[in-house]
Amino acid sequence: MSVNEQLVAELRQEAANTRKLLERVPLDDADWRPHPRSMPIGRLATHVAEIPGWTAMTLLTDELDLSKFNERRKVNTTEDLLAIHDEHVAQAISVLENFDESRYKDMWSLRTGGHVHLTLPKHTVLRTFAFSHLYHHRAQLGVYLRLLDIAIPGMYGPTADEIAERMAKATA
Repeated sequence: MSVNEQLVAELRQEAANTRKLLERVPLDDADWRPHPRSMPIGRLATHVAEIPGWTAMTLLTDELDLSKFNERRKVNTTEDLLAIHDEHVAQAISVLENFDESRYKDMWSLRTGGHVHLTLPKHTVLRTFAFSHLYHHRAQLGVYLRLLDIAIPGMYGPTADEIAERMAKATA
């Protein structure tokens, strides 16, 4: 299996898990945050939905200049949130399926104007800033949902919520 095929398989699995979590975000209270320094839940959920788009940005460009990046999408419905996620996942899969694997060693930079924060091979950027970054914020979103007493869906097996639900049904 090629590197691209492995990444597509991982992305498909993780996108399905991410989608299960995004379906539960209460956008009627999008400004809720667990702490004043925390990102509001609506912004965090949108960020999680958009991160798969970083795959295309990483592989099809050589840098991201944060001074030119100020687009913030605001969503009002779960359907809009899921559409953003699905759009970015489809784009990421398409780019990965067609990307020349010999270019993974090409360098990519993150900068703010003239200040370069980092320069790393595209493969490293893809693994850390796209894939691992998604998993980090998805877990953060799970904590937000837990604090709001919203049942957490299983990602890699059943959650305590799912086990409690099964046990309640079994004893009913």
